[in-house]
Amino acid sequence: MDKLTIISGCLFLAADIFAIASVANPDWINTGGHEGSLTVGLVKQCQTIHGRSKICISPSLPPEWITSLFFIIMGIISLSITCGLLVISHWRREAIKYARWIAFMGSRSLVLFCMAALIFPIGFYANQVGGQPYKLPNNTVVGSSYVLFVLSIFFTIVGLLFAGKVCLPG
Repeated sequence: MDKLTIISGCLFLAADIFAIASVANPDWINTGGHEGSLTVGLVKQCQTIHGRSKICISPSLPPEWITSLFFIIMGIISLSITCGLLVISHWRREAIKYARWIAFMGSRSLVLFCMAALIFPIGFYANQVGGQPYKLPNNTVVGSSYVLFVLSIFFTIVGLLFAGKVCLPG
């Protein structure tokens, strides 16, 4: 396995970890930022009221966020398969021909993540947020989970650049 393959594999793994962390963390949207703040995620919603312990529930999500969650999960699966094929190609030399086409799997992850990034802001009208599509209210900001998700997109793009060098004939 050459250096470019190892670098692209590490970048895909980092993108996969950031995407998983973004889904698991309930801080996609943060309303308030003070006592009584609400953090809304794709799998749970947490609220802290006047210094008490945080209470988390599974929210009812708008269809746009469910669609985004679906695309992100499919992208995570695609990146995980990509990383798995790279690891297998290290021990099984005949698998290297499959590893050369891993850029296809990575590009599918990128398309899925970008679709989720485009669809997610449409759901800002949700009752928990109170905004309009693509426009958050003044007291609301995107949280750390959204930043992790954007980082996963970035690492997928950079990983694809390295994987593209691996796929060149020669």
